[in-house]
Amino acid sequence: MTHTMRAVEISTYGAPEVLRLVERDRPQAGAGEVLICVAASGVNRPDVLQRTGNYPVPPGASDLPGLEVAGVIESGDAAALAEAGLAVGDHVCALVAGGGYAEYCVAPVGQCLPVPAGWTDLDAAGLPETFFTVWSNVFDRGRLRAGETLLVQGGSSGIGVTAIQMAKAMGATVIVTVGSDEKAQACLALGADHAINYKTQDFVREVAELTGGRGVDVILDMVAGPYVARELDCLAEDGRLVIIAVQGGVNADVNAGKVLRRRLTITGSTLRPRPVAFKAEIARSLRQHVWPLLGSGRIKPVVFQVFAPEQAAEAHALMESNQHIGKLLLDWQA
Repeated sequence: MTHTMRAVEISTYGAPEVLRLVERDRPQAGAGEVLICVAASGVNRPDVLQRTGNYPVPPGASDLPGLEVAGVIESGDAAALAEAGLAVGDHVCALVAGGGYAEYCVAPVGQCLPVPAGWTDLDAAGLPETFFTVWSNVFDRGRLRAGETLLVQGGSSGIGVTAIQMAKAMGATVIVTVGSDEKAQACLALGADHAINYKTQDFVREVAELTGGRGVDVILDMVAGPYVARELDCLAEDGRLVIIAVQGGVNADVNAGKVLRRRLTITGSTLRPRPVAFKAEIARSLRQHVWPLLGSGRIKPVVFQVFAPEQAAEAHALMESNQHIGKLLLDWQA
């Protein structure tokens, strides 16, 4: 058995072309970890940021990009596996802090979840990063509850299509913003109640009209920057704004008086540097509350395009073009 593997590495910071397919030594699982023979890897916006030098690798994590994988458990910590109800040979998907763009990847047992019934490894590879993120931010930090209304900025992204389906399954009303009428129709087909084309419509005005002037209870924001001030105008009293990315910039003007008078909450988080125990708790919540919805078909995979590993640069270019609807994947079995 060879002790090497194919992997996609960042040769230097820069454009998508800096990604290259190389041979690397296989990683080894340590205490509390498993080694996964990877069938497919998810491609996410943080991978692009890492490639351009804007998302530092956490201490101890692999320098290879890739935050989610799916495949078969090759080996691992037997006691930790037994405690998690998993075993060598099981098909799992996993959230990782790096190293996902490879044929083999090490993951903490607590961040592994079984591939849902009826799903392929390819479909499941697009689950962890978005599902962990949405659960942690929309339901834990944002405290979205049945009967409330969620506004998702960027409804056709991987995060967006996940947030639509999860929020609808939990009994919420969902409004999304998108950049084209085609994306609007795709989001409505996934269950969104309303879709706003931000290129032709003022989302603040549209939200006010759709909610009868009340506003929304939770906003999931991947833009920040100048959006923040406008989003405060979209919130209902006691509303919660959750920021998970800063594609529009890190600086925002905030009317503190508006926050005080209407008891608004502005919060946010990044998932990658959080400890394993924190992510494992999210995994337990997902397995209890969301995994049954995946197995029953109430939540479905939304895969836009699958690439071979040597096409990783093309996947990143597509991600940066914002033309996709749903997930982008690397297929290591192609």
